[in-house]
Amino acid sequence: MRDAVRVGGGSGFWGDTPEGAAQLVRQGGIQYLVLDYLAEITMALMARARERRPELGYAPDLVTQVIGPLGKEIAARGIKIIANAGGVNPAGCRDALLREIAAQGLPLRVAAVLGDDVLPLLGNLPALAMDGTAPGAHPPFATANAYLGAFPIAAALAAGADIVVTGRCADSAMTLGALIHEFGWGPDDCDRLAAGSMAGHLIECGPQVTGGILTDWDTVAESWATIGFPVAECRADGVFAITKPAGTGGAVTVAGVAEQLGYEVGDPANYVLPDVVCDLREVRLEQLGPDRVAVSGLRGRPRTDSYKVSATYPDGHRATATLLITGRDAGRKARAAGEALLARTRHLIGAAGLGDYRETSIEALGAEEGYGPHARPGAREVVLKVAVHHDSARAVETFAREVHAATTAMAPGTAGGPTGRPKAVPMTRLVSLLVPKSGLSPSFEMDGVRYPVAVRQDGQATPSPTPPGEPAAPTAEGPTVAVPLAALAHARSGDKGDLSNIVLLARQPEWLPMIAAGVTAEAVADYLRHAVRGRVERYPWPGLCGFNFLLHEALGGGGVSSLRYDAQGKGLAQVLLDMPVQVPAAWLDDGLLSPVQAI
Repeated sequence: MRDAVRVGGGSGFWGDTPEGAAQLVRQGGIQYLVLDYLAEITMALMARARERRPELGYAPDLVTQVIGPLGKEIAARGIKIIANAGGVNPAGCRDALLREIAAQGLPLRVAAVLGDDVLPLLGNLPALAMDGTAPGAHPPFATANAYLGAFPIAAALAAGADIVVTGRCADSAMTLGALIHEFGWGPDDCDRLAAGSMAGHLIECGPQVTGGILTDWDTVAESWATIGFPVAECRADGVFAITKPAGTGGAVTVAGVAEQLGYEVGDPANYVLPDVVCDLREVRLEQLGPDRVAVSGLRGRPRTDSYKVSATYPDGHRATATLLITGRDAGRKARAAGEALLARTRHLIGAAGLGDYRETSIEALGAEEGYGPHARPGAREVVLKVAVHHDSARAVETFAREVHAATTAMAPGTAGGPTGRPKAVPMTRLVSLLVPKSGLSPSFEMDGVRYPVAVRQDGQATPSPTPPGEPAAPTAEGPTVAVPLAALAHARSGDKGDLSNIVLLARQPEWLPMIAAGVTAEAVADYLRHAVRGRVERYPWPGLCGFNFLLHEALGGGGVSSLRYDAQGKGLAQVLLDMPVQVPAAWLDDGLLSPVQAI
């Protein structure tokens, strides 16, 4: 058993730069390379590809950008690879890998983890919605994939696999699988499973933990071009450190690790994963030196008895068009043009007997529409984005045909985009379900033999969210002044379906009470009411000196089906950081805050 294992996160999404894998293989000193290719949107795209050609439905990047150019180095260095590149066709991905390995004459064995595809089983499984209620009515599902855990991955590694390719699994399970194999952790080692899961969570999005999308971006911007990909150096007791290859760009800091730890998390006391329920509230982050942050204090509780399933179904067609609008009052011109385009095409599709659109969206990108009522007027150049959703592809094609008529018939200063006429594409809807683990049979296949994996099926019911609990609000003595929230805190937003989260972290511990008083769930709901249709919940996060906000119905249906330009809420945290917060005026007088930070 090694004293420590180094796991590198070489890809954050399907289409990420191949330089991440190359950098970690050549400079990372790693034993394992994990590559995350899947997201809710990605699974839908892969399902469409498989419909066109049954042999597709996986991420070919693993073959063409990793094993193709790096295979010989990977084999020579003895690096194991774990990747969810299998998408909706893990066996197809395995076969493509084996062809490339044979062509290079590499001594690498490939295992494919199977069993996440539950579409054939759903009729016989008592599926529930994520809140425990009966799922709503919908057309027949096109795909349904369970988020499997780490133990099938660990079993494949124990059997001698050099490359383990999975379909849908928890993103963090790839790293956890390596650690289970290396350290012999069992299904009841809850604290260690929670720690290993969070090591995987922190590196699964590549350089998002090494300075990418950092709130204080200007501290690392000059080295973005050479940004380092993350390495988790993990010990058998569960303590780990996040670092990156020496000489690469970006930075590994407490602030960046804290932001990424909160990314796409719900209730910090009950972060439910297939193998463990994580309690993240008392996590401790310590800067050990340049580009090295230690993570400890994570706790785990027994797994649940169900898997989360992401299921998709077809729901009509959509198209998105963009036009450049230039000149005085560009934002108002753009909205007028967008409304005219919809009115014109509504008339045409109505005359054809096709009925009205099911949903439309107009955004003047550059006019700060993402800020809603808090936008500053006066933009002189914007991009008009108009999107439509209709049951009929013919109706959507009518819209696509008419878009560029605006360049001669509507607002002055309108220019068509270089990408040409938009296309009608199928719309996909996502439904998240819970199914009993007892109904699934995970396995892995290697060298033509399938091996069943015994996964513990017992466990607790899905825990209810912890009551948020509101700390007592302090009363500022003396005069106050408004400052943007960004002066007091840093933040990051993430997405799960139609739910967004914003983790908000105090820059100084002594500022947290003032943040608590001014940035309540109700205040956030009011400030973001132009984007958030549902309720807002606030959860204290003492270990990170901040709060996690859950924004329900915040993404226009979610990344798979939203008509919004920012369908995954990437900008929501940035919008919230402009929210004014009252602080004692003495804080400026005493130099705690710079006068330029006052609104």
